[in-house]
Amino acid sequence: MSETMTLDHETTPLNLLADWISRDQLAQELMITTDTLSRWEARREGPPCMRVGRKVFYRRTSVEQWLLSREQSQPIRQRRGRR
Repeated sequence: MSETMTLDHETTPLNLLADWISRDQLAQELMITTDTLSRWEARREGPPCMRVGRKVFYRRTSVEQWLLSREQSQPIRQRRGRR
């Protein structure tokens, strides 16, 4: 006995990327450029991401965790110039 699966064309489409945001969206949210996000990705400094073809996506929860991990109780002061 063989069972056949039927596809129901009236079902709602899956929203597979509901928990993901694009590089453009994240750059806008963080008020940085997409080039900065690209540079961070190359240096493995930024939030974890996923590539689908040429598109880059970030999971919202991963971005939130990454931001929390970068939080500092007292900002590090950088010296400028010679002393």
